[in-house]
Formats: sequence, C-alpha cells, structure tokens
Amino acid sequence: MQTLLSHNAKVYVAARNQPQSEETIRELKDKTGNEAIFLKLDQVAAEEFLSKETQLHVLINNAGVMFPPKDLLTADGYDLQFGTNVLGHHYFTKLLLPTLISTAQTSPDGKARVVTVASSAHLFGSLDFATFKDGPVRKKMSPQSLYGQSKYGNIVSALELAKRYGNQGIVSIALNPGNIRSDLQRYVPDFARKIMNAVLLFDTPQGALTQLYAGTAPEAAGLNGKYLVPWARPGIPRQGTQDPKLGQALWEWLEMQVKDV
Repeated sequence: MQTLLSHNAKVYVAARNQPQSEETIRELKDKTGNEAIFLKLDQVAAEEFLSKETQLHVLINNAGVMFPPKDLLTADGYDLQFGTNVLGHHYFTKLLLPTLISTAQTSPDGKARVVTVASSAHLFGSLDFATFKDGPVRKKMSPQSLYGQSKYGNIVSALELAKRYGNQGIVSIALNPGNIRSDLQRYVPDFARKIMNAVLLFDTPQGALTQLYAGTAPEAAGLNGKYLVPWARPGIPRQGTQDPKLGQALWEWLEMQVKDV
C-alpha cells in the first residue's frame, strides 16, 4: 500500500478489523502524505465501493487465514480457511467484476487486473470437495492440509477466471508472495513462530514486491493466467492446478455457493 499511495494511487483497504486497518492507514498517511480509504469487508462492501467509484483498475485478493483451530468455521459452516481464502475472494471478485470489465474497456492498455495471493503451500495441497464444509472427511484433515488446499484452490480459481474473462480485458494472476513475517502466523505456536521468524521468513514489505509487479508492471499485463513466485517472476505451479476440468468444477461449486446470497 505504501508504494501505491506514494505514487498517488487511490487505495481502498477492504478488511474486517477496522481498528487495526485504520491504524495502518494513519501510519501510511504519515509516511506518504496520502490516505487510503477503509472499506468494511462484509456483505455490502462491494455495494458501498460501487456507490463511490465507477472504475477499478486493480483488485488484490490478499485476505488470508492460516492454521486456525479446526473447530473454527465461517458463519455459514464452511471450513474457515477455504471459506476465507477461496470462497470469499470469489464472491468479492464476482460482485466487482462488471466494474473491472468496464474499466478495462476504457483503460489505455485495455486491461484491468485481479491478483490472487496464493502460497508455496499449494504444493502440499489438493482439492477434496467434501472438505470445503464441515463434516467427517474434513475432520480427518489437519489445519496444515486444509491451508494447502485453500492455496491450491486460489491458483485453480485464478486460472479459471483468466480463461473465462481474459477476452474481456481481465488479467488474472495468482502468486506466491514469499515466506513473509506477518500476522498470518498468529495461530502458529510461539516456539515454532520464533524459529520461523529466525530462519524462514522475510520482512513484511518484501511480500508486496510480487503483488505490486502483478498489479502495476506494464509487462505483467501479458501474464493472464500465469503464476508468479518471489520475486516478481513467472513460476510453475503444481501441475494439477492447471487441470481444466478441475477449474470448471471448482468454479461451478463456488458459483453455486453464492447464487442466492
């Protein structure tokens, strides 16, 4: 956000934690002189955004939860990680998609971008549709496996979005931001988190590099459907994420979940 604000971009921060978000917004204003706009991420978030704006050039889907206790579910009974990391992204994008498409039609390069933050954890994932909601099959999975599944789903859904809307100017890119030190590790035990911080994780600002490249670099406009890895370069995701039948099946499942919302 700091880089975007420094370049006078108009930035909306769509999040659930309003006090934390507003504190971050204040800090960034002190650093950049520009102020981001908080958007409470709930059922009417997209409606509120659209009441204020007619264009959206870049949507970065960066909401994420990792390794929560397995008994935590969404309000509708979905696995918390899949519901937050995949279904939530899909629904928010769906609501904003008409504006993204219309923006692409008037943009100089004819593009609008949707950036989906996945993870290297997708390498340890797969999709089991029986575990997206709570049930006996899901209960047998570990939080780590459920996280890997959600990140696998990020790549599958981002690619399907690219296929369905690339001809309307949508550039959909999934990426691994790197192993980044952040509040994402809040459910990791203290001892393990200390080890991760010491030997595995990079400073938080580095996590923005690949996202900024995907969302703003002129050459990234030609990367529809691609998967990026640190730092800002094309990578190769797990082969199964590229299965067109799986992409179609996941898309149809996601659409079914939000059709009556």
